[in-house]
Amino acid sequence: MSMERTQELRAELSRRSLLHYGLAAGIFGFAGPSLLSIGARAASPDGEVLTGSHWGAFRAKVEAGQIVSVKPWEKDPAPSHQLAGVLDSIYSPTRIKYPMVRRAYLEKGPGADVDSRGAGDFVRVSWDQALDLVTKELLRVEKTYGPTATFAGSYGWKSPGRLHNCQSLLRRMMNLKGSFVNASGDYSTGAAQIIMPHVVGTLEMYEQQTVWPVVVDKTELMVFWGADPIVTNQISWVIGDHGGYEGMKALKAKGTKVICIDPVKTETAEFFGAEWIAPRPQTDVALMLGIAHTLVAEKLADQKFLKTYTTGFDKFLPYLMGDTDKTPKSAEWAADICEIPADKIKELAHLFAKHRTMLAGGFSLQRQQYGEQRHWMLVTLAAMLGQIGLPGGGFGFSYHYANGGTPSADAPVLTGITDGGKAKEGAAWMTENGAASIPCARVVDMLMNPGKEFDFNGKKEKYPDVKMAYWVGGNPFVHHQDRNRMVAAWKKLETFIVQDFQWTPTARHADIVLPATTSYERNDIESVGDYAGSAILAMKKVIDPVFESKTDYDIFAAIAERLGKGKDFTEGKSEMDWIKSFYDAALTQAKAKKIPMPEFDAFWSGAGVIEFPVTEGKSFVRYAKYREDPLLNPLGTPSGRIEIYSKNIEKMGYDDCGPHPKWMEPVERLGGPTTKYKLHITTSHPKSRLHSQLCGTKLRDTYAVAGHEPCLINTKDAEARGIKSGDVVRVFNDRGQILAGAKVTDGIRPGVIRVNEGGWYDPIEPGKPGSLCRYGDANVLTVDMGTSKLAQGNCGHTAVGDVEKYTGPDVTVGVFATPKNAS
Repeated sequence: MSMERTQELRAELSRRSLLHYGLAAGIFGFAGPSLLSIGARAASPDGEVLTGSHWGAFRAKVEAGQIVSVKPWEKDPAPSHQLAGVLDSIYSPTRIKYPMVRRAYLEKGPGADVDSRGAGDFVRVSWDQALDLVTKELLRVEKTYGPTATFAGSYGWKSPGRLHNCQSLLRRMMNLKGSFVNASGDYSTGAAQIIMPHVVGTLEMYEQQTVWPVVVDKTELMVFWGADPIVTNQISWVIGDHGGYEGMKALKAKGTKVICIDPVKTETAEFFGAEWIAPRPQTDVALMLGIAHTLVAEKLADQKFLKTYTTGFDKFLPYLMGDTDKTPKSAEWAADICEIPADKIKELAHLFAKHRTMLAGGFSLQRQQYGEQRHWMLVTLAAMLGQIGLPGGGFGFSYHYANGGTPSADAPVLTGITDGGKAKEGAAWMTENGAASIPCARVVDMLMNPGKEFDFNGKKEKYPDVKMAYWVGGNPFVHHQDRNRMVAAWKKLETFIVQDFQWTPTARHADIVLPATTSYERNDIESVGDYAGSAILAMKKVIDPVFESKTDYDIFAAIAERLGKGKDFTEGKSEMDWIKSFYDAALTQAKAKKIPMPEFDAFWSGAGVIEFPVTEGKSFVRYAKYREDPLLNPLGTPSGRIEIYSKNIEKMGYDDCGPHPKWMEPVERLGGPTTKYKLHITTSHPKSRLHSQLCGTKLRDTYAVAGHEPCLINTKDAEARGIKSGDVVRVFNDRGQILAGAKVTDGIRPGVIRVNEGGWYDPIEPGKPGSLCRYGDANVLTVDMGTSKLAQGNCGHTAVGDVEKYTGPDVTVGVFATPKNAS
């Protein structure tokens, strides 16, 4: 297998909503039964135990059966400060201790007093009672309403581990029960992962980039566009390796010029001492078009590359030059929209063309209305520069995600438990699940519009009539947009089950709550590094499960047993049997490739980690083989080339996503036609948590302002409103209102405020739409609409509003305390 394909396979393992770790099992056929039953392993004795998390590998110190401290693995080049929150998540007041049922639900049954959801009135029940309730309801809903009445397309970042993948385990159980409503895509790249296959023939978002050693050596100009890798590379889908920080340190040491395009002066801009360009939010396409127009007008575009490696530029050009609509997309035109001077736009065009330029786009660009256009236009701009496939040039969309660009090791691919779905035709590593499926970010639309037809990537589907939802490994009452609309929609559910280890806002809105263990109270196995795959780590049980929590595997096995499908679910394997089977599959690959690996028992009882060397991966250049010979190495598009104009999308006839990238005015934006609200609300990824994970820990004390989520506000905007740093402020628009703590700074452009996504929803009056959120959930304020008919992604960066100093009665944040009767 070629190095390029190996790297693609490893990246595909992190395609979070599509593959569920079934990839390698499908390709290599290594999911056979274990040859011996090992049984469950006890918790580690007192001392230090090496394990792992999204934030990296670490050593946990155990005393008297409790974790008392954690320290980063000595091989981690850039440990995350967030590990302190990992420790507190085990013992924090937000920990779910026992199976709980909402009082009205327990007393009156499904659909009872849905307005009381979120009020925290729960009753403790036994595990048998809780599991019997869950099983009874699964069967009742299916018998009464059919398989499309239960939603199990549970979305979220879950925890790492190839066995206790709670979302795969949920679907595995649901497939044995009968069927369910599934979901596709994710909130991170919902728009881009649909448009990119039309443009470059692959998902692109989670695939290996031109590696950092090549970037450091060859790139002359690095442009981070809507990306903040210094913040976001702290986390990985698997176990964080943090290799991207070594690349960024080397790039800085070399003195390579870096430009950061973002309304906020990011941590990345500060780290590099970068040039900061701050356009109006949501106007990036206009800025890109202005640069592209300059490249054409001043004969800087690489016509040979466009002719050889792309198709459709001749159809895009009339739009760019204004022949079709009498509006040339000149630098002057763009300047009026994005508020970057025309001379600066022209300067960028010359800088990009003159230097070996890497355009590193962030996911944030496409999490807004018409998000598809931004990534499409950035690829078009890179194609016009003609550097795609050259060392250090072109574009990349994962330098900020999970340390993309870290060289891939010569390592086997670790398999994981499958969800039991049918193999997808033409793609053996993918599975198809469910009696129906929706784009994941349209879950509220589904609840509010049963039977309504919707468009999605060239097809027309209908929303199912869902009566029940089962959620694991996610927190939709934080990550979904327009919270008040969501609160109203959720009342249509007769039953809502949540399985988690913390009393998240989502768990507080559940009817039945099942307490799961953390990753540190069970055994598992995982890779280190989404892109690097630099090691395989034994995630050993550090301590026994606290209170009455159970592993996700045991919970779903118990439900399957009650459904009469217990043996089908477990296949007769214990936790350790499964883990050994995943390791042995990797061991078989390693032997074929002559990669040294010990037998499982030696691995598990020894150091618990195997590191792999990097050889060929140090020189990987994305699209190099395509550039070398586009006929022998065609892209996966209909033409085999980069499609600046897509005939497939043209056939769809969508009014919100045409056949080539273009500027479209969003429903609301700073400087746009909407004049009611004067500020854009940007919702960046936080520095000290993974979306909403770790918000319920002591780590929050390191960043909260006056007990609330911080709100960055420009000095001029603050002065105009009488706001000072440390003030409690009310941020509001027509969709809702939240409290936040003001941080006045010149590190954000005028007209923009920032409230990071992931703050826990904490309404003063639970269940009442419009209630003031006491802590500061940014998604109370954002728009809940699809990016377009093509992708139906989320619009978490589309929001305008205003802010004022809060003068109401004192409030006490309550979401981080244990609900009554749950302690």
